[in-house]
Amino acid sequence: MILVSVTLLAAAFLARSEQPLTPRASLSVATTLRAANEQGYARAIEPRDFRFPADHGPHPEFRTEWWYYTGNLETAEGRRFGFQLTFFRSALAPDMPARESAWATRQAWLAHFTVSDVNGGRFHSFERWSRGAIDLAGARAEPFRVWVKDWTAEAVGSQAPPMHLAASEGDVEIDLVFQPGKPPVLQGDRGLSRKSAEVGNASYYYSLTRMPAAGTVRLGGERFAVTGLAWMDREWSTSSLGRDQAGWDWFALQLSDGSELMLYRLRHQDGAADPASSGTVVAPTGDARHLRLSDFQIAGSGEWRSPRSGARYPAQWRVRIPSEELDLKVQPLLADQELDVSFRYWEGAVEITGTQRGRPIRGRGYVELTGYPTAEHR
Repeated sequence: MILVSVTLLAAAFLARSEQPLTPRASLSVATTLRAANEQGYARAIEPRDFRFPADHGPHPEFRTEWWYYTGNLETAEGRRFGFQLTFFRSALAPDMPARESAWATRQAWLAHFTVSDVNGGRFHSFERWSRGAIDLAGARAEPFRVWVKDWTAEAVGSQAPPMHLAASEGDVEIDLVFQPGKPPVLQGDRGLSRKSAEVGNASYYYSLTRMPAAGTVRLGGERFAVTGLAWMDREWSTSSLGRDQAGWDWFALQLSDGSELMLYRLRHQDGAADPASSGTVVAPTGDARHLRLSDFQIAGSGEWRSPRSGARYPAQWRVRIPSEELDLKVQPLLADQELDVSFRYWEGAVEITGTQRGRPIRGRGYVELTGYPTAEHR
């Protein structure tokens, strides 16, 4: 997954006093990414050796990084939920002079938390900001923990996974434990995920694509025992989007045969797919195969229009991978899964039906859509 950058809002946040900041959706993701200053930071230039559990922890030499958790859950009675808990770190500057204040920091943190109540037909989304000072927010590798205030993802014991996720806002809460599933999948070229033809315009990117999940979801006065599957995306980067890139469509799909599929399509201003778009097929054994743009097809159809922003998103998609004889229909479990936060974007739980080598296949997953113009920007 590609970062929803927080750099410009981070600067505004850290420049203020200690009063809370609650920004509303007002910035273009692509514009913000292109505006970032890269000088003084490390860049993703070539493949590297990944080390675990160390790489679950922070990489402060890079300008940005993020920990992305999504998944689909269900009760024994069949009530279904989707969830997202994501943590973003953004550096204000590569170096800052020492300051005596305990509040001084060069790191800003942002977290997004959502629950899709499929049976109830409601989507809940929340946002938190914090500075990386006095333990308000941060990340560490061993034992693994990342947090923004009391929203956390952390190791259970000395290793991760297992991981424990906890977040609550008002009458919405998740408390989940993820067990180890498949080993980490290195996305792109051995973990180097290129975002355009420009050198260094890339991230280091790996995923945990199938973690069995169990725990509870609370909505109002009801608490539900749930099980399901979770997905973790982990990236760190300094680079920005290319000049003509407007946004992206990202798919994380878990199929009933035990395989997974990650695809991202980077879109140009005219809607065409950028050649840097790519993906990965993960076999039931855990073996992964990189896909180029020419190896897959994504076709959106229909339309859902946001009542808040006026943005028009595809209502469903057809995903085809000819080499796998895979033909999938991907449909949102709720039409309205748009986050109404600092950066407005659509991210939500989806259902999958289709065929593989002529046989029926199904699945569940998550889709993220950014860069769809709002009514005022058309």
